[in-house]
Amino acid sequence: MEELLWLLQDFLPILMFLTLACLLFSGYPVAFILGGLALLYGFLGYLLGVFSLIEFFNFLPRIWGGAAENLVLVAVPTFVFMGVMMERSGVANDMLYCCQVLLKRVPGGLALSVTVMGTILAAMTGIIGASVTMMTALALPTMLKQRYNHGIATGVIAASGTLGILIPPSIMLIIMADLLSVSVGNLFMAALLPGLCLAGLYLIFIVTAATINKEIAPPLPPDMLSVPRNELPPLIFKSFLPPVFLIALIKGSILLGWATPSEAGAVGAFGAMVLAAINRRLKWSVLRGVCHSSGLTIAFIFFIIISATCFAYVFRSLGGDDIAEELIAAAGLGSWGLLFLIMGIVFALGFFLDWIEITLIVLPIFAPLIGTLDFGDHVPVGGMVFWFTVLIAINLQTSFLTPPFGFALFYLKGIAPKEVKIQSIYKGIIPFVILQLIALAGVIAFPQIALWLPGMVYE
Repeated sequence: MEELLWLLQDFLPILMFLTLACLLFSGYPVAFILGGLALLYGFLGYLLGVFSLIEFFNFLPRIWGGAAENLVLVAVPTFVFMGVMMERSGVANDMLYCCQVLLKRVPGGLALSVTVMGTILAAMTGIIGASVTMMTALALPTMLKQRYNHGIATGVIAASGTLGILIPPSIMLIIMADLLSVSVGNLFMAALLPGLCLAGLYLIFIVTAATINKEIAPPLPPDMLSVPRNELPPLIFKSFLPPVFLIALIKGSILLGWATPSEAGAVGAFGAMVLAAINRRLKWSVLRGVCHSSGLTIAFIFFIIISATCFAYVFRSLGGDDIAEELIAAAGLGSWGLLFLIMGIVFALGFFLDWIEITLIVLPIFAPLIGTLDFGDHVPVGGMVFWFTVLIAINLQTSFLTPPFGFALFYLKGIAPKEVKIQSIYKGIIPFVILQLIALAGVIAFPQIALWLPGMVYE
């Protein structure tokens, strides 16, 4: 009996993690699962003599200081509001139309315009659902009408819509920076070039595929999306340049150190309202809808953050960090082996979980191990945490595309016409998942892709 109690005391964190893994497949809200397990295993730890009931009071200061009072997370609501306002006011719709007009003569022009628009939307906000559903509703019917291959059409929309979790200002990067206690601005700079490189890979693939096989992305007829030459400059100045200028202002103020991400987010939210007003679409009904949708999204994010904070505290208090370190040390993987193990775990979890769930579960476990990694001259010591975080972020791109629970695929299927089968969507995302893995391998092999910009700060 004593031996059984001893085993339970030592392996309680492992049992806690396995219970979490099983319950995540139940379909029950993740926030309730994380919070409920924190309470359940806290009481089990008390019964086994490894957790004190008074420690439950530590939840409150951690929730307040870690989420409610956290100045880093202040940027999340403003960027969410900015993205929803861009989408609801029609500013993003106008940009997509302008991109289609400008790129219609290029091989795979419609697919290219979706990729460019996805990149621009990513620079506005990290709300994947809004990006994917908007581009599906606006671009997919036109692509199908022009006899685009269903796989390439849906794959481009799904992949481009997920760029928002990598290209700053990304909500995911803000949460990661908070979990790892690093500079949000530096992390934004580290992720910018890899995100643009990934978008570049998408563009190269589309042009190459459309050039080799014109049947998968037929060129548009001359009379379609035709805009007279005298109307093209006003279209660009009205629909394309103002949002791009706003993005450049936000990005530049962060990268140059003129403003913190929180301040830049506030400017972006105000700028989105100004653009909506200029286009005469800032109505009370629109503003109310934007506030309601933003509030729901923000509440969802912070509810999970609060629950994950409680879960992480109990897991660590029960000795979860020590067990993880001991198991990995006993495996004798070394720095490279550990890195590939973590990347493999994140990639595998992406088949079943959303990015926010993976981030809040995996990072607290592996974060203490980052400082133990040693890659010699391959990665500068000061840039290790930024390089590692960008690798996780690139890897998490796949979590939106990989079946059976790729959320971008669900968003797309919910909007797509009935003739677009889920099998075509699954086939369409395969090359883009491969491109994401190529980008991941590239940043692993060449860390300066991520560290070139932040190197000006930390060195």
